[in-house]
Amino acid sequence: MSKRATFRARLAQKPLTAIIGCHNPLGARLAAEAGFDGIWASGFELSAAMGVPDASIVTMTQHLEIARAMDQATSVPVVADIDTGFGNATNVIHATRQYEAAGVAALVIEDKTFPKDTSLLAGGRQELVRVAEFEGKIAAACATRRDPDLLVVARTEALIAGLGQEEALMRARAYEKAGADAILIHSKQKTPDEIVAFVDAWDGGVPLVLVPTAYPDLTEERIRALGKVRLVIYGNHGVRAITQALTDTFRRIRADGGALGVEATIAPTERVFAVQGVPEMKREEERFLR
Repeated sequence: MSKRATFRARLAQKPLTAIIGCHNPLGARLAAEAGFDGIWASGFELSAAMGVPDASIVTMTQHLEIARAMDQATSVPVVADIDTGFGNATNVIHATRQYEAAGVAALVIEDKTFPKDTSLLAGGRQELVRVAEFEGKIAAACATRRDPDLLVVARTEALIAGLGQEEALMRARAYEKAGADAILIHSKQKTPDEIVAFVDAWDGGVPLVLVPTAYPDLTEERIRALGKVRLVIYGNHGVRAITQALTDTFRRIRADGGALGVEATIAPTERVFAVQGVPEMKREEERFLR
């Protein structure tokens, strides 16, 4: 089966699938090596990697090329975080065609206005589009895809916007009727209480997706016990880990006036060669170079 078909089947059959945010092929390969079921082509991670806010500044073309490169670099599926769909339903149609051609297994579209602020930003602008407008975006993506295995996931930010459970449930039900294959429900609360309440109240026929960034104490064991969640996304842990590692390493080298003090704490070049695929390249050279 294709990666796309495998991912759809996994969500249907496996109690819980886990993917993690990446912003380049190196991270994607490390995630696959660690045993994750797939890659979250994170808009937040890519924005941070490019040194700009996650505020609809990174273009579709920039994000698309990284998603394509990560898909080509790994054997696991890529789930594309396409934010608000880069505009209205017309933009969603274009994006769906492009991302499907790039090989991604799923698209996640959120119901905030364009341009957006990142969800966990304190004091951020968290305005939602009209329900009917977002239904049109989901319907457009579903009608545009050529491969029925391409998943379309509707992400509602109603809890992020402080609109409450009833608004979140109403929107999720509407998005399912519009054709969404799954519903991503997001929260910025430090405890999982409102997420658990939403899951308990969910009466739809499609599975739920969680992103336990703000409430990391909700473990996979507890998520599986909820019974309605099939996908968990570790949304930004990669870029946060890299930020801290680079901060510590760079400061230590500068403070020491040399690199000896960090040598034992960073990967040897041979490890990087292995992730790059250098051993495979050298074997190919031995076979074909004359």
